[in-house]
Amino acid sequence: MAELDKIRWHCRRGLLALDLILERFNERYLLGLGPEELDCYRELLAFPDNDLLDLVMGRAVSPDRRHNDILQLLRAA
Repeated sequence: MAELDKIRWHCRRGLLALDLILERFNERYLLGLGPEELDCYRELLAFPDNDLLDLVMGRAVSPDRRHNDILQLLRAA
């Protein structure tokens, strides 16, 4: 469970809109993610706030196609 707590901590961002999206995503999907999905989520959380928000909002495309499934879940959250 400590690993999920670290992920939740990294979800605290400087943009309120992004905070709300990540919070809803965590409530709905975090516990059900597999190891590969968690890795992709961690990679996405490493993006700067504005870049991550652009990815989530569909205004930008991730350089790694592996992120697409997590981005779809983020958009649905």
